[in-house]
Amino acid sequence: MRVLVVSGIWPPDVGGPASHAPDVIAFLREHGHQVEVVVTASAVPAQEAYPVRWIPRALPKGVIHVRAGLEIARRAAHADVVYTTGMFGRSSLGAAFARRPYVVKLTADPAFERARRRGIVGGNVDEFQYGAASAAVRVLRVARDAELKHAAHVFTPSEYLRELALSWGVDSARVSVLPNPTPLLPTLAPREELRRGFGLTGPTLAFAGRLTAQKSLRVALEAVASVEGVELLIAGEGDERETLEQEVAELGLAERVRFLGALPRARVVELFAGADASILSSTWENFPHTVVEALAVGTPVIATATGGVGEVVRDGENGLLVPLGDSAALGAAIRRYFDDEELRRRLHAGAAPSVAKYAPERIFAQLEQTLQRVARTLPR
Repeated sequence: MRVLVVSGIWPPDVGGPASHAPDVIAFLREHGHQVEVVVTASAVPAQEAYPVRWIPRALPKGVIHVRAGLEIARRAAHADVVYTTGMFGRSSLGAAFARRPYVVKLTADPAFERARRRGIVGGNVDEFQYGAASAAVRVLRVARDAELKHAAHVFTPSEYLRELALSWGVDSARVSVLPNPTPLLPTLAPREELRRGFGLTGPTLAFAGRLTAQKSLRVALEAVASVEGVELLIAGEGDERETLEQEVAELGLAERVRFLGALPRARVVELFAGADASILSSTWENFPHTVVEALAVGTPVIATATGGVGEVVRDGENGLLVPLGDSAALGAAIRRYFDDEELRRRLHAGAAPSVAKYAPERIFAQLEQTLQRVARTLPR
């Protein structure tokens, strides 16, 4: 089977698709499939054992869209199926021009994400579904629905997002849940060695991800400020970094919050393994890769109960959940976690077993079967 993989972000970018696409490709190649990739990138991607075609992000927006669409169409003509984790509009048009079927890995509501980037709406994804829609929002919804309507299959990482996709009119027979898999764990050094490597000496929380409005890190900072003696390490980059650094200073957290910048995935896993808990304060989420990564190395997650987070983080079993946007409740959960040794021990013990069912071999085999089924629909 010949597969064209499309991704809007690619290593060293930080984010779910930048982790997911290379892992999928490694699996497909190990199982004898040919793979080619089209991505957007800020610089020439690292050389791989397979072709990585890239469109420079420095190009004007309209030019990027046209270039990417043409490149996808050109490469799709030599593939049996297109698997897209981003650039859905360009993927659907490129696949249509090449007369090839395409499969979508949906990670959010594309209409909402585009509306947020353009500053058209605020709030979270749930409010977006049922709020009054401007003409611009209606156009974005129509585009989203068209992109998904013509997909041969749509994967969502959570049941939460699957239900949203069904509410947009996507045929239930073409939508299934494909959870984000656990990472392929490197051989980890002893925990105390990892802690020394990151300079950890006391109670520590870790966050990894893009520093964007979606992550609502102000909520996490306010929560940490309310609990004495707890340190927070933040791995990642994004357009909110400068604002967050200012908020750290305003909250008097300069001695307890450290920004590590973007880290490779293996290093993020080491950070989670060394920390006492992972923290997630997002306003909206689907099924974050970093939650699965933290749990896979036995580190509990303290998070806001938003989107599909509650499908993997179970309160009192492998982590703690608090209401959306409530920094006081998040602070109380952090305090409870560090004050209760038995609770910490129980959550640590429950973390890794809770994600055993998300083993990559199992998850990617399901994806492979669907891609093969879709590829067989191609006229010969």
